[in-house]
Amino acid sequence: MRTKLSQFKFDLPEELIAQYPSKERDESRLMVVDRKTGKIEHKIFKNLLDYFDDGDVMIFNNTKVFPARMYGKKEKTGAKIEVFLLRELNSDARLWDVLVDPARKIRVGNKLYFADEKGNDILVAEVVDNTTSRGRTIRFFYDGTDEEFRAVLKQLGSMPLPKYITRPAEELDLERYQTVYAKETGAVAAPTAGLHFSKELLKRLEIKGSHLAEVTLHVGLGTFRSIDVEDLSKHKMDAEYYRIDDKAANIVNKAKQGGNRICAVGTTTMRTIESSVSATGLLKASEGWTNLFIYPPYDFSIANSMITNFHLPKTSLIIMVAAFGGFDLIMEAYQEAVKEKYRFFSYGDAMLII
Repeated sequence: MRTKLSQFKFDLPEELIAQYPSKERDESRLMVVDRKTGKIEHKIFKNLLDYFDDGDVMIFNNTKVFPARMYGKKEKTGAKIEVFLLRELNSDARLWDVLVDPARKIRVGNKLYFADEKGNDILVAEVVDNTTSRGRTIRFFYDGTDEEFRAVLKQLGSMPLPKYITRPAEELDLERYQTVYAKETGAVAAPTAGLHFSKELLKRLEIKGSHLAEVTLHVGLGTFRSIDVEDLSKHKMDAEYYRIDDKAANIVNKAKQGGNRICAVGTTTMRTIESSVSATGLLKASEGWTNLFIYPPYDFSIANSMITNFHLPKTSLIIMVAAFGGFDLIMEAYQEAVKEKYRFFSYGDAMLII
């Protein structure tokens, strides 16, 4: 039984961490891993069409990333402070859970000022609670409507690219760090397996007779939090909000009962559907919060194939992929990916496990 964190370590050359997306969404590389035969093939993402037919289903996470990273200055000292919006706690009181950096400078009662491009302060917030070493609860002061307030947050915020993308966020990231089917605003990180789908590829899948089902899981930073216990059974995930409607459940269950291929697009989609399984092994329409952590051995109920990116060593993401694809085969595939110079992480290449 593989439940030790240290088994998910591998050497990753820094130059393989993608800093920019591929020129076209569907022209990134695609590694295809066959669980039955152990065969590993090298394709282009749009070759996905060769693996899905009439009646098969793709399940997508339609969450939308909001520009969660803001920069303010501390009252009196003017020190620059990064404020990362995590979740809204109370829309009437404009209370938010945030991360601040550097945290040691920010105490309860401090005020933070946020300026527009011309340097005019247009928003003020007060720290009202400490939640963790870097976490704070802040209250924004703003007299306008909720819609106007959100427009100001959007104006002040930038796309929350992961820290391993070492360049500043650019104009292109507003489009490319978002799936083409993103609808439900609430994520602080993109469901990155979906970044490879172009509108044309989605249309071609539909023409082939494949069905597209949408679920929602608002990705939080907890998905990427480092695991600090060797025994994986002791790791606790942060809870994330999810929703599965009747339409999605019906599409998936019809395919399951018909013996068709069901593909979870990304680890967030996989966590969502595995969080809502009926006693008969079908997908249930539901909504709520999930802190499901999937690690080997795990008996998957819904999807029989999966699309995912190449992940960091010793993270919950590679651990889930290994639970689905088989530990030995996935670790072999990762060694192959390094050897063949696949691009890793959010803007990197993709893997299809069948």
